[in-house]
Amino acid sequence: MVKFLAGKKYACRMAIRSYASAAIAAIAMMTGCGSGGGGSGETGSSVILASPAPSPSGATLLSAAPAAVAKTLEVSASLREQPFDAARTLNVPPGFGIRLWARVEGARFMALAPNGDILVSNPGSGEVILLREQANDAPRKFTFAAGLHMPHDMVFHQIGTVTYLYIAESNRVTRFVYKSGDTQSGDAEVVIDNLPDNSTPELRGAYSHELKNIALSSDHKLYLSIASTCNACTEDSTSDPVRGAIYQYNADGTGRRLFAQGLRNAEGLDFIPGTNVLWVSVNNRDQIPYPFDNDFDGDGASDYGKVMQQFVDDNPPELFTRVRDGGNYGWPFCNSLPNATMSNLELAPDYTFNKDGSKLDCAGVDRASKGIHAHSAPLGMSFLHATNVPAAYRKGAVVALHGCWNCSKPTSGYKVVYFPFDDAGNAGAEIDLVSGFVTNPDATGALWGRPVDAIADAKGDILISDDYAGAIYQLYPLGQ
Repeated sequence: MVKFLAGKKYACRMAIRSYASAAIAAIAMMTGCGSGGGGSGETGSSVILASPAPSPSGATLLSAAPAAVAKTLEVSASLREQPFDAARTLNVPPGFGIRLWARVEGARFMALAPNGDILVSNPGSGEVILLREQANDAPRKFTFAAGLHMPHDMVFHQIGTVTYLYIAESNRVTRFVYKSGDTQSGDAEVVIDNLPDNSTPELRGAYSHELKNIALSSDHKLYLSIASTCNACTEDSTSDPVRGAIYQYNADGTGRRLFAQGLRNAEGLDFIPGTNVLWVSVNNRDQIPYPFDNDFDGDGASDYGKVMQQFVDDNPPELFTRVRDGGNYGWPFCNSLPNATMSNLELAPDYTFNKDGSKLDCAGVDRASKGIHAHSAPLGMSFLHATNVPAAYRKGAVVALHGCWNCSKPTSGYKVVYFPFDDAGNAGAEIDLVSGFVTNPDATGALWGRPVDAIADAKGDILISDDYAGAIYQLYPLGQ
C-alpha cells in the first residue's frame, strides 16, 4: 500500500505511481490530488474524452471501445513460419478481426503511398520495402530503395504538383520524386546532411538512439527529431545540433532552427489533421534515481538518490504530448511524475544532473500533455482523423508501444493503444487497441511480438508493424 510520507503533495505523487491500480488512484483523488492547468487544456483531476463521432446520417455512434475480445490471429498458409507456426491470440475491440497481413524482416516504420501501397523501413538492411495488396494472397513485395543509411521514418508530401517521399536516414534526410504506382525509387535528393549518428567523430561510435524521425506540416515545414545519445547525460543539451530535440527546416532542408528540446527520444511525430499542431511520442529515461529525501521502501532510511527497481518500474512516465514552439520538456534535468489521469505531468529535479534545481527550474518546464506507463517504449504514432477507419476511431491517435527491456516483469508496453481527442485538440484517456503479445506476464521474456508503428491503410484498416516477429498485422472491421 502507498506510504504517505511527506505531506499531501508528495502523497498524491506517490499514491498514483502505479496508475493502473484503480484503488490507488481513488486514494489519490480522495486526498485532493491535482496537477493544475497546463498547455493541453486538461486538469490533473479530469480527462476530456472525445465526443462520439457523428455518422453521415447524423446518428451518434458509439465511442471507441477498448480491446476486450480475444481473437485468434488469422494466418494464411504461406505465412505460417515462426512465430506463426503456432496459434497466436490477440485482444482487439469488439467488432474487429486481426490477421497477419505480411512478413517483413525487421519491419519498423510505415508510410501509406497515395495509390494505397505500403512502404516499410528496415534500418538493419538499409532497405525500404513496398507492399502491394493482392486479392486472396499476401501482398506482393518490391525492394523500393536499397543502400540507404539505416532508413527509419518516411513521409509522403506534396508541394505544388510534385509528390515527394521523404526518408529519414541516420545521418541525413533524403527525398525522392514519387509517381503513382512506382515500385522503385528514383534518384535521391539530399535535403539535410551531416546529421549526428554512430559515425560522428566526437561520439566515437556510441549513439544509443541514432535512428531519425520526421514530419511535414501543411505549410511545408520539415520537423526532425534528433534523439539523445544516452540514457541521461548533459552533453546532448550543449551539442550542435542539440540532441534530445526537434528541429524545424523548410521543406528543401534550408532554414534550420531549434523548435523544442528536452525530449529524450521523440520517435512518433504527427500533426493533428487540418492543423499545424505537432504531437510526439517520447521514450523517456531508464534507471532513474529516487528524487525525494524520504523513505520510499519502508526500511526507515532516506532513499534519496537510490536506484530502486520498485520505483524505476513506474518512473518516469513515457510522454505523449503536444509540442510547443520554443518548448523545453525537461530531459535530462527534470523528470515527469505520474498522476491519476496521466495528464499535465509535473516534473521533479533529476538527482544526478539537477539536484538543487540550479540547472533548470522544473516548475517552469513544459508539462507533457499525457503520460504512458514508464518504459512502455512508445514508437510510431499517427492520427486517424482524416482516414477511413470506423467512425468511432476517426478522432484520435494510435501509438505503438514496443515494450520494456529492463522492467521486473514484461508488463509495460507490448501493445497498441488509442487516445481519443476532443474538438479542441486535447487527448483523453488511453485505451488498449491491440494487446496479447506477452503470453505470460509473470515470466520475463514470455513474448512473441513487439509493435513498432501503427497507421491506417487506404481502406480504413489499421496496420501494425512488428520488428521482433518480422510482421505486419491488419486490424480490420468485421464484415469487410
